[in-house]
Amino acid sequence: MNNAVIRGTGSYIPEKQLTNLEIESMLDTTDEWIVTRTGISSRSIAQPHETTSYMASKAAEQALIASGLNADEIDLILVATCTPDHFFPGVACYVQHALKIKRPIPAFDVGAACSGFVYVMDIAKQYITSGTAKNVLVIGSESMSRAVDWTDRSTCVLFGDGAGAVVLSASDKQGIMGSVLHSSYDAEKLLNLSNATFDNQRATISMRGNEVFKIAVKIMGDVVDEVLQASHLKKSDIQWLIPHQANMRIIQAIAKKLDLPMSQVIVTIGSQGNTSAASIPLALDHSIRTNQIKRDELLLIESFGGGMTWGAMVIRY
Repeated sequence: MNNAVIRGTGSYIPEKQLTNLEIESMLDTTDEWIVTRTGISSRSIAQPHETTSYMASKAAEQALIASGLNADEIDLILVATCTPDHFFPGVACYVQHALKIKRPIPAFDVGAACSGFVYVMDIAKQYITSGTAKNVLVIGSESMSRAVDWTDRSTCVLFGDGAGAVVLSASDKQGIMGSVLHSSYDAEKLLNLSNATFDNQRATISMRGNEVFKIAVKIMGDVVDEVLQASHLKKSDIQWLIPHQANMRIIQAIAKKLDLPMSQVIVTIGSQGNTSAASIPLALDHSIRTNQIKRDELLLIESFGGGMTWGAMVIRY
């Protein structure tokens, strides 16, 4: 059977940073309040030309360079996003065009909110292990700053923009060792991005933070146990945790569940904010380029998001 291995990674982060001190001048909040509750000091903010599709294509270019592949060697493009430029054409189709891929390969978006990247990684694994695809471009890209109500201090301080990409390739070496995906309809609307209509009404995020926090900590603890069991591994086997960068307190709770010191947890939320489906691939690319994570090490990625959706995956890098 073909295994799905990480061949290359890339990212794109907008240069503009919005600091907590700047937000203090906009809203009734403080840097201390934001940092204490979230771990965020500043967040990346996309400029008008930095659309979700633009950032996705730039991250994809970097991942291709790292992989050593040509764009025409890609068999499938998957993009996780909840903030696409348009209902259609999809972000993945834009990336296909931006990379000048002439072959009519499949390219599509997946909407699973903050869990989207784990979802598309799992889909890519299925294509590769079945022999349907050899090289898959997997991207998480988000323009979350365009989906927040900048008068709502409980949510607008959380989110940022960016894109991360991974090239997964078929190999006889170990790669993705196990994954678990779940969803459950959020009937109580604890976390949603709604009110968008076809007459161009702007959609904004609403969240009942305390309730979401409690659910996320419990569910993420459970899914960690599930994915370890599915991968036939123990907690002590995991060398790195790359969590969705939603909230520092959630990250710390998951690390405690794994008995991992924070020195073995990749954390980028402080300067990027919550970039939804882009947060894990951004953190992954950062950790590889800074030489924190090395080949043959065991990684665990996990996420929780609106829907509700959640999932986890163990990868031999």
